[in-house]
Amino acid sequence: MAELGKSGSLQLKALTKHYGTFTAVENVDLEIQSGEFLTLLGPSGSGKTTLLMMMAGFQDITSGDILLDGRSIAAMPAEKRNFGMVFQGYALFPHMTVRDNIAYPLSVRKRPKAEIDARVGEMMELVRLGDFAHRLPKELSGGQQQRVALARALCFAPPVLLLDEPLGALDKNLRTEVQAQLKDIHHRIGTTFVYVTHDQEEALSMSDRIVIMRNGHIEQLGTPTALYQQPTTRFAASFLGKSNFLHRDGAVYALRPEKIDLAAAGHGQGANKVAGIVQSVTYFGSVLKYQVEVLGMGLIEVDVDAWRGGAPLPEHSPVDLTWADNAAVRLNDQS
Repeated sequence: MAELGKSGSLQLKALTKHYGTFTAVENVDLEIQSGEFLTLLGPSGSGKTTLLMMMAGFQDITSGDILLDGRSIAAMPAEKRNFGMVFQGYALFPHMTVRDNIAYPLSVRKRPKAEIDARVGEMMELVRLGDFAHRLPKELSGGQQQRVALARALCFAPPVLLLDEPLGALDKNLRTEVQAQLKDIHHRIGTTFVYVTHDQEEALSMSDRIVIMRNGHIEQLGTPTALYQQPTTRFAASFLGKSNFLHRDGAVYALRPEKIDLAAAGHGQGANKVAGIVQSVTYFGSVLKYQVEVLGMGLIEVDVDAWRGGAPLPEHSPVDLTWADNAAVRLNDQS
């Protein structure tokens, strides 16, 4: 059996999937590096899950190719690809203990008992569930069940781990906790992770690179920092975070709310200064979100750190908005 941490590279070539007359994925080219944490991010119907299911072998491809370490696996059945898979629903066996759930993939591969015991021990240590070996899934929290599912998917050292909305059933606080655990596990074992989500924060916090999907196509691909700071299209700028869109000299620019400074009228300092009227201000704990009406520009959203922003400026008060020249990013599509 391959050693834990062995990872594989994936290459998608002109990958296409039709359902009758509907095109779910069209002509997608993508290289996933060995050991990378790559996230497929997009709204419902964008093609991200279909793309993952074709990688897994659960969906036939209409045309194109999938290569694992340079070898085509497009015609290979799912069970022969030897990929790990983690779903939102955990899919644990309710009658099996944690230990037996994790051991199951090795048992069906008829590995020696000593090897199974050793690997299960490694996996339980990896996901920090060493004291839960004899518990049943119903005796675990949602986060613990998800870690069991992760350990089971990794125990046979797959070259690639595919994760389809694995944290969707968890509440916000637990999601944040398990996100950090997933990122740590990926860092420690180095297996290639391909992760599907519609959650922007998940994608930004865990990924080496993000693929933004739209209508079966790749809208933009890059590191979290590059995608957030330099979106190339209106869709990318609006789906990954919040943006204001400014029309100037026949071009459209994206301007993030946190890159705008807000001051009482007459006190704004900066080359790009516009006057506005506060329409609303909402307190979110760490952030004050202002909606400011600017003549000729409409409503502009401004985020101000609550702890340093002082008392909120009241509704209907006149304000100045300013931003640096490099804060607004010119978009390729000018709609």
